Amino acid sequence: MKKFALVIAACAVLFTTVACSKKEEAKPANKQAKSDSRPTVRLITDATGIDDKSFNAAAWRGILEFYGDTWENQSLRGVKYDVVTCQTQDMYVPTLKQISDEGYDLVVTTGFTFADALSEVAELYPNQKYMIVDVDYVNKPNVMNFVFTEEQGSFLVGAAAALQAQAEGVANPKFGFIGGIPGATITKFEMGYIQGIKSIMPNAEILDYYANDWGKPELAKTQAKNWYDSGVYAIYSAAGGTGNGTIAQAKEYRIQGKNVWAIGVDSDQYADGIYEGEKSSVLTSMVKRVESSTKYALNAVVDNTFTGKVVNLSMKDDGVDFTTSNKELNSSVVEQLSAVKKDIMSGKITVVGTYKAAKEAGLAPEGLGAKDN
Repeated sequence: MKKFALVIAACAVLFTTVACSKKEEAKPANKQAKSDSRPTVRLITDATGIDDKSFNAAAWRGILEFYGDTWENQSLRGVKYDVVTCQTQDMYVPTLKQISDEGYDLVVTTGFTFADALSEVAELYPNQKYMIVDVDYVNKPNVMNFVFTEEQGSFLVGAAAALQAQAEGVANPKFGFIGGIPGATITKFEMGYIQGIKSIMPNAEILDYYANDWGKPELAKTQAKNWYDSGVYAIYSAAGGTGNGTIAQAKEYRIQGKNVWAIGVDSDQYADGIYEGEKSSVLTSMVKRVESSTKYALNAVVDNTFTGKVVNLSMKDDGVDFTTSNKELNSSVVEQLSAVKKDIMSGKITVVGTYKAAKEAGLAPEGLGAKDN
């Protein structure tokens, strides 16, 4: 019986190790270097990890910047900060509990898929400070919620794609949107993108596809190939690591001389699309400055102003924007987008973020895969 129990225990340890992995062995807060009074933090991500070159990477970048480190020089990793990557959602609760038991000053979760787990665990650890991105409904006194006006930034990149098509003289371009897991947050990306396109080309055909996964680039790559082959000019992906497949396919086709574009998300993905010299298949990216949220929360811990609340980072707050890294983005397009950006910030242009509101206003077609909840 003892041998059987030992085998079961060993299997449990093995499962936990495989399902939720740390890049380095984390150190409990009470063993931190005493010479540095800055807070300790652990980032918990889904299976795509901080190498998704998008959402999680931005959250991690904010942590690095807070400590004065860089992607190339993570000198305080394992001492002041570290990351835990959960391979499956059923590991969210046990991982949150384990990290909470270790007593870090702040625990960071990224994405709405963590909402239920965090809501459950935050009640069990009332003295632990947590933050979550893309959620405004974890109403706990120890949880800081961060949301962004993704629809505003997405309006800009949608307009950018349509304006670029006009500048290039493309006749009757079609546009695509690839989402990860459908929900209110990704709907804001899609609705903003559609409104941006239609502000320039009211009759443009827009297609959408949801991969129902954040980490399967092969799904986006296959869909992108089909769409590009059928005349789609630009594809915007809000799908985490899955969206990297769109960029990969756009690279392949631009190498072949085909005039197609990918649009990046969350981080500036220009470098990921480079295929020759400085030429990139990523026309522009909708940057969602998730790094601003992690720095905000860490500074609140330092200032002793941390509290459970919702923080909305809009375009006015420099929460969302578009990028101009790709020199092939026509200069007249950039100029027009700068004017549009001012109109959004002043309220002259209103961008709706729900599918219901967009349909009621005649701004989005029926039959899309978008969901408001």
